[in-house]
Amino acid sequence: MAPDRDIEIELRLLIEAIYLKYNYDFRDYSGASFKRRVRHALQQFNCNTITALQERIMHEPSAFMQLLQYLTIPVSEMFRDPSYYLALRQQVVPLLKTYPSVKVWVAGCSTGEEVYSLAILLKEEGLLERSIIYATDINPRSLEKAERGIFSLENIRTYTENYQKAGGQRAFSDYYTAAYEGALFDKSLRENVTFADHSLATDSVFSETQLVSCRNVLIYFNKALQDRAFGLFHESLCHRGFLGLGSKESLDFSSYAKRFEPLVKSERIFRKA
Repeated sequence: MAPDRDIEIELRLLIEAIYLKYNYDFRDYSGASFKRRVRHALQQFNCNTITALQERIMHEPSAFMQLLQYLTIPVSEMFRDPSYYLALRQQVVPLLKTYPSVKVWVAGCSTGEEVYSLAILLKEEGLLERSIIYATDINPRSLEKAERGIFSLENIRTYTENYQKAGGQRAFSDYYTAAYEGALFDKSLRENVTFADHSLATDSVFSETQLVSCRNVLIYFNKALQDRAFGLFHESLCHRGFLGLGSKESLDFSSYAKRFEPLVKSERIFRKA
């Protein structure tokens, strides 16, 4: 096994190569988690060294797309942390209803579980028809899966329990049809959704929004990239707009801490100050 210093050098060269060739910027991702993902990828690619992996992705774009699946960890579930969605329903939605139209940005949407959760919530609250949801991620394969709206049937029981705990008003089965060995969610849920490739590391703001939900993404960023993301969210949000974060994420030590105020602090829901 190569010494730790050699591994760090190889990692930095890999990250730089990815940025220069494919314009995916992982330079400010958390070092420990990125290293874990690369080590896992080495096994999947049957590469003995990071340098060997780098050589392969430099010459095989398809190999890079395969590597991207390991680097971006597309793992989620519908109505994850049900109390977050319940707080949105009770504390945020009544205020969103005061706007003539609503724009929601789901940043780092992965394979779409959070997008469909929010669409269901907005539909039940009579808001979906006058809402636009921007669902963004850096992983094109995850976006394709999200747009298809087909999720594994084996997860539906968990999703149903989450939905009920989140204040769901109907039978969860009303929203999907069992098909294609999976659950195909109603196309009406995604009619007002725009799926788009967007990087919090390199891209800029594209629209004014009333709600930004970015959950379990920032934990993989270092402080500098977290601050960049908070800057994008702050710029995107309208006056007194809302920001929702993951259960292990916080604004407390960021340079934007004073530009937001807690609305439901226990659920990491904030309001632009």
